[in-house]
Amino acid sequence: MSTTTTHAGIPAPSAAPGWAQALRRYNDWIMFDLLGGPRPWKLSWVINFQKGGTFPVLALMMWYYAGRTPAATSAAAWLYLALHGSYGLVWLLKDTAFPDPNWQRRTTIAGGLYTLGGLVLYWSFGWLLISGRSTPHYPLPEAQWFALCVTLCILGCTLMIAADAQKYFTLRVQRGLISDGVHRYVRHPNYLGEMLVYGSFALLVWHWWPWVVLAWIWGTLFATNMVMKEASLSRYPGWADYRRRSWWLVPFIL
Repeated sequence: MSTTTTHAGIPAPSAAPGWAQALRRYNDWIMFDLLGGPRPWKLSWVINFQKGGTFPVLALMMWYYAGRTPAATSAAAWLYLALHGSYGLVWLLKDTAFPDPNWQRRTTIAGGLYTLGGLVLYWSFGWLLISGRSTPHYPLPEAQWFALCVTLCILGCTLMIAADAQKYFTLRVQRGLISDGVHRYVRHPNYLGEMLVYGSFALLVWHWWPWVVLAWIWGTLFATNMVMKEASLSRYPGWADYRRRSWWLVPFIL
């Protein structure tokens, strides 16, 4: 990605790749404008409903399957409830303290239901484990695998919260390029944090289905947003230097 310079000496924004622009238009249409009509809710309300509902939904699954399979009350099931359920509560706290402006737009009824349907797929991860459909045989002893999943989830939550908080409060004071703090070495730490969180859930379930869902969401939504963000940030002075000394997503790798 290269930048040009305006007559005033200010870098002009780079054009995002065609595939990213096309996916952004599609994502915006299907999440916000699908079928048109009234816009009774903000997309953040839909997202918060699913995030906040995760803990009770998983708990109800455990109650329902408790007399049907020992998997419902296994250590893995309880750990999954703690990790995924508490992540949903953390999200609600984050949205209360520093809401993401991207999710404050109002959406059509169909757009909101489509988004909710996509988010509900996350609940299927826990269902696989709690119902006994997934019978994990971890590559490491169970206690060590659990420790790995907890570590990834906590690191991911911390990174996501720190990145979103830094962006929210910094931009309230001054618009521009954020290249310090948790953004110093990674240009998209909020996405990396969320990928670590959901990756920990997939590792705990140890089934192919969560990875299919995550590949779809990361490939069509996360990747598009990151590429479009970089095209937008390229208009700021210092972008070229920041891009040279930082990584797109994973330090020392990508």
